[in-house]
Amino acid sequence: MDLVIRDARVIDGTGGASYRADVGVHEGRITTIHREGEETGPRPTGQTNLDAQGLALAPGFIDMHAHSDLALLRDPDHSAKAAQGVTLEVIGQDGLSYAPVDDRTLAQVRQAITGWNGDGSDIDFTWRTVGGYLDALDTAHGGHGIAVNAAYLIPQGTVRMYALGWDDRPATPAELDRMKQLVAEGMREGAVGMSSGLTYTPGMYADDSELTELCKVVAAHQGYYCPHHRSYGAGALQAYEEMVNLTRTAHCPLHLAHATMNFGVNKGKAPDLLSLLDDALAGGADITLDTYPYTPGCTTLVAMLPSWASEGGPDAILARLEDEDTAEKIRHHMEVIGADGCHGVPIEWDTIEISGVSDPGLASCVGKTIAQSAAQRGEEPWVTARRLLINDNLGSTILQHVGHEENVRAIMQHPVHTGGSDGILQGFKPHPRAYGTFPQYLGRYARELGVLSLEETVAHLTSRPAARLRLPDRGVVREGYRADLVLFDPDTVAAGSTFEAPRTLPVGVPHVLIDGRFVMRDGRRTDVLAGRAVRRTP
Repeated sequence: MDLVIRDARVIDGTGGASYRADVGVHEGRITTIHREGEETGPRPTGQTNLDAQGLALAPGFIDMHAHSDLALLRDPDHSAKAAQGVTLEVIGQDGLSYAPVDDRTLAQVRQAITGWNGDGSDIDFTWRTVGGYLDALDTAHGGHGIAVNAAYLIPQGTVRMYALGWDDRPATPAELDRMKQLVAEGMREGAVGMSSGLTYTPGMYADDSELTELCKVVAAHQGYYCPHHRSYGAGALQAYEEMVNLTRTAHCPLHLAHATMNFGVNKGKAPDLLSLLDDALAGGADITLDTYPYTPGCTTLVAMLPSWASEGGPDAILARLEDEDTAEKIRHHMEVIGADGCHGVPIEWDTIEISGVSDPGLASCVGKTIAQSAAQRGEEPWVTARRLLINDNLGSTILQHVGHEENVRAIMQHPVHTGGSDGILQGFKPHPRAYGTFPQYLGRYARELGVLSLEETVAHLTSRPAARLRLPDRGVVREGYRADLVLFDPDTVAAGSTFEAPRTLPVGVPHVLIDGRFVMRDGRRTDVLAGRAVRRTP
């Protein structure tokens, strides 16, 4: 065999009890599992033997909510994910990404999500279709591929942008047909489903009937729908129920993106959400969800604006911010009424921390809340926020400190839960979840707090997401399965990243393999690029 991993504590991803075994790998597949004490012949031998004494061997982790759409093309190292043991990321999230597009749409979406992925000035955008983007991943970095595997969700907001622009109105029959055509083409080209960002423009302008018709197309191609739904604050339960009902009407599997209950109005209300999901599951609904193991959220500052202020796209937003009367109307909507961009809750500027800016000249704002920066300048918070939006060309990212620990813990224990980092890699001070989500689950929530057993935690991060993605040979340590594997020390694994030092790599994850090739060895990133686009299984 190419490799034998000896004396590992195998946590196989099923949630069952761990066991000690030698695991043999050949030509990218797990070929032999020789359990300790089995009378099945001699122990396997390999060209390379790795002593795994004291280490746990698990399937590679699947990040069900990632924002590495350009990072995978930009950075062959990509240690932010590889060092965590992530072997597959699901990108194209929150309804906004870079395929399918035409020239106009590409320029607009690049500006709209600069805060997530940078402006893309360092990327050669040779593609316009989903298939073209997946091919670009496969042939990145001189044809060698990418650091980890990636699956793609068709972004509904981008599709709407392509078909009818940034108008806040119902789609015409012809425009709806065009959107359905774009979704069908993307699914045929290998996407695993469709995402939405229903607090982001222009995707939020779609009504339920429009979304239902698109979900029917997704379901016909055996995909799933992954919405960032209409509210995580005021009206959160109603927003969850809307998605459940919509997808049941469309007969489409549902995966709830970064599912949580945030803001003061939802403190302690995770049981209400879980009861809603349990009732739907008992009635036959096909539902999964993902979460990150932290309380603050992360998005862009412009996302906080009311949707009417974003109609027409980035240039129109900036024009409204420049106009004194319109800017005052925006402020009143955000601070008094509660903008839909801020989930229907009046914004609290002391919870909005700037985590990144596009203009390095604005770096002094990073790490401070809007309220702190305003106090230093002796002005009202909206004045500071407005100036930053304009001067940074809408490119600022934020941490939003609105979560509740008891909700985070309750939701991660649910049987349909999976792990997702929602990791934005841009900015001077990104959310530490981008570098720490999976070790945080293993170290803090499994070992230290005992919220889940280690075996169950691994199942949440491996076999459950693999089942949602309909991957028949990933997510479990089993003979014949792909050798996407991670070895970690259960006693020391931990997130190194913190809010103060968010780009710190984890500890206790010495080895990571993709297709049987070491992408991390002895805690160091190798030069191996074993990642490829993982296309939908027909």
